Amino acid sequence: MSTTTAPPALVDLHGRSPWTILPGLCLGFFMIMIDMTIVNIAVPTLQATFHVGITAVGWVNSAYLLTFAVLLLVTGRLGDRFGPRPVFVGGLVVFTLASAACGVAPSIGWLVAARAVQGIGGAMMTPQTMAMITRVFPPRSRGAALGLWGSVAGVATIAGPLLGGVLVETAGWEWIFYVNVPVGVVALIFSLRWLPRLETHDRSFDVLGMVLSVAGMFLLVFGIQEGSTYDWGTIRGPITVWGVVGLGVVVLGAFGWLQLRRGDDALLPMRLFRNRTFLLANASGGALGFAMVGIFFPLTIFLQSILGLSPIRAALISLPGSLISGLAAPVAGRLSDKVPPKWIVVFGFLMFTVSVFWLAAWINAEASPWRLLAPMSLFGFGTGTVFSPLSNLAASALDHRTAGAGAGVFNTNRQVGSVIGSAAMVALLTSRLSHTIAASAQTAATQLPAQFRPQFLAAFAHLSSADFSGASTNGPNAFPLPPGIPANVASQVRQLALGAVHDGFAAAATQSIMLAAAVFFVGLLAALAMRSQRIHHGSPSPVDGGGVGQAQPVRAVVEG
Repeated sequence: MSTTTAPPALVDLHGRSPWTILPGLCLGFFMIMIDMTIVNIAVPTLQATFHVGITAVGWVNSAYLLTFAVLLLVTGRLGDRFGPRPVFVGGLVVFTLASAACGVAPSIGWLVAARAVQGIGGAMMTPQTMAMITRVFPPRSRGAALGLWGSVAGVATIAGPLLGGVLVETAGWEWIFYVNVPVGVVALIFSLRWLPRLETHDRSFDVLGMVLSVAGMFLLVFGIQEGSTYDWGTIRGPITVWGVVGLGVVVLGAFGWLQLRRGDDALLPMRLFRNRTFLLANASGGALGFAMVGIFFPLTIFLQSILGLSPIRAALISLPGSLISGLAAPVAGRLSDKVPPKWIVVFGFLMFTVSVFWLAAWINAEASPWRLLAPMSLFGFGTGTVFSPLSNLAASALDHRTAGAGAGVFNTNRQVGSVIGSAAMVALLTSRLSHTIAASAQTAATQLPAQFRPQFLAAFAHLSSADFSGASTNGPNAFPLPPGIPANVASQVRQLALGAVHDGFAAAATQSIMLAAAVFFVGLLAALAMRSQRIHHGSPSPVDGGGVGQAQPVRAVVEG
C-alpha cells in the first residue's frame, strides 16, 4: 500500500521537514528588506532632529544600500566556501548589533556609518537565504518555498513605511532601528537550532575585483547623489561631479573586464549570463530594485511635508498594498511551479507600471491623500506577483555548484538597482525642486502688487531645496519676509510663498516618480523578452557516501 508523503529534503535534516529552515531565514530576510523602506517615513523627522537637508538624510538609505549591494558578490562566495549557515548567522549578529548602534546615534554621521555596517550584515545574510532554499528544498516544493520567501520581501518592502510611521509617531525615530534587536535575537535562535550545515566548495577570492567593485560603486553613487549639492559642477579644485561619475564608470568597466579574464574564479561569473533567462531575470531584478526603493523617498516627504499627514497616516497609504502583496505572493509562487513564470512576472511589472503612472498623475498639493490608496493597492498586487516568480526564474538557471554565486549575482543586481535608484531619486528630487518651486513662485508673484514682486522672487532665489522643505514642514511663518514688506501684505506673501513651495514640491515629486514608472517599464520589456519557460522538476540524484541527494539543475522547457 502506498501513501502520499511530502517530498524529502535534498540534505540530511535528521528527519525534519525542509520547511523548518524558513523561520530563521525569513525573519532575517524580513529585517533586511524592511530596513530598505522603513527609514523613508522618518525622513522629515531626521531632518528636524539633526538639522540637515534632503541630501544628507538620503545617505541614511544610500549608505545601507551601497555596502549591501557591493558586498553581495563577496558574501555569496563566502557562503560557497564556508557554508551558508555560519555566514548567515554571522551576518545576523552584525546586523542586529548595528541596528542598536543606529538607535543611539548622536549625529547624522554616526547614523550613516552605523547604517553602512547594517548593510554589511545584510549582505552576509541575503545570498545564503536563496542559496539554502535552492539547495535544501526539492524541486517540486521549491517554488512554494520561494513564494513564501518572496512574500516576505514584498510585505517587508511595502510594510516598512507603515511600521516606521507607527514607531516614529508613538515611540520615536530610534525605534525603527531598535525593533530589529528582539527580532534578530529570535531569528538567531531559530537559525542556530534549525539551519543545516551544507557542503562547502573551495573558492578563491578576487580581492582586486572586490576593491574595484566597491570603489566604482561608491564613486558612481556619490557623484549622482551629491551632484545637486555642488550644482553639478566643481567639488574641489580640479575634481568635478561629472569627473567622479565618469571615474566610477571607468572603474566599474575595469571590474567587468577583470571578471571576464578570471573566468570561474571571478566574483561575478560572466558565464552565468550566457543563460538568457538568468540574464533577463537580472535585468528585471535591477529595474525592480531601482524603482521600488526610489518611489517611496519622494512620496513619503510629499505626504508628510506637503499634505501634512502624521507619520502613521502617511504610512496607512501603503497598508492596503501591503496586505494585498502578502496574499498574492504565496499564490504567485505556487503558480510559478505550474505555468511559465515569465507571464506572472510580466503581469506584475504591468501592474507596477500602471500603478506608478496612475500615482504620478494624481499627485498635487491639493489632493486628498486617500485617493492614492487605489494606485498603491495596485502597486502592492504587482509586488506580490513579481518577487517569487522572478526568483524562481533566476534559480532555474542554477545548480548546487553555482547556487551561492548565482544567488549573489541575482541579489547584487537587484540591490545595485536599489542603491542607484535611491541616489538617483535624491538627486532628481533636489535638482528639480529649485526649478519647480521657482516656476511656482513666478506664478504666485502675479497675485501680489507689482511693487512687491521683485522682492518676493528675490527671496526665493536665495533659498536652497533644504530651505524649501523646511518651509513646507514648518508652515507659512518659516518663509523669510523680504525687507520693506508692510504688515498688511505680509500675511498674503507668506501664504503665497507656502503655496509656491507646495505646488513646486508636488511637481518635483511627480517628475521623480515618473522616473520610477519608466524604469518599471524597462523591467516589463526585459520580462517580455524572456522565453516562455515552464520549470521542469527533475529528480535529485544521490551522492556517494551518505545517500543524501543534491539538487540537480532545474531545467526549463521552452513553450514558444
